[in-house]
Parts: sequence; structure tokens; C-alpha cells
Amino acid sequence: MENSCIFCKIVAGEIPASKVYEDDEILIFSDIHPIAKIHLLCVPKEHFRLLSEVTPKRAALLGRTMQKIGRIAEDLGLKEGYRVVINQGENAGQTVPHLHLHLLGGEPLGWEK
Repeated sequence: MENSCIFCKIVAGEIPASKVYEDDEILIFSDIHPIAKIHLLCVPKEHFRLLSEVTPKRAALLGRTMQKIGRIAEDLGLKEGYRVVINQGENAGQTVPHLHLHLLGGEPLGWEK
């Protein structure tokens, strides 16, 4: 756990979140500033910031995260489509320095820069 990381604090239960799914390795919760009708944050509980920090163990964790996202998207009825986004670094819009995935859907999504 990184002491100053808001996602680590959410994982530790120090900050409340609207949880959709949780297991020993992953926490999925609603974004408090959604940019789509459905906007979930999918957070590995292990703190690391970038894809360049992915080890084989972390790669397996991200694979399980993607599988869970697929199941949750089905459960939410996102049959018409959804988007999964990973922002890396400030120029890409990463505002929390903890690797996380955004699940966006529930409406037509445009593509903006």
C-alpha cells in the first residue's frame, strides 16, 4: 500500500466507495466523476503505477481483471458495447498514480482526443 494513494486508501477501507466487485486481488467500484452512464474503476489491490512495471505475476492479475470486466459488462447488459481504458501518465490523463482500468458504457461513446 502506498500511504498517499487514494486507491490504496479505498482498498484498505479508509475511504468509502460504491463497490461492484471485490476479491483478494481486485476491487471494482463506481467512479465518483463518471464520464459515461456506466463508469467503473477496476483497481488491482497491489500498488503499481504503469504497464511498464508489469511482472509476469502482475500480467496474470491484469488478465483476471479483464476476465472479470467482461463478466461484469455482461451482467450490466452492455450487449451494444463498452470501452476499457488504461491511462498512462499525465499526458494521457492518469490522475491517480495507481494502475487502474476504466469500464465505460451504457450509452453511445464518442472518440475524443
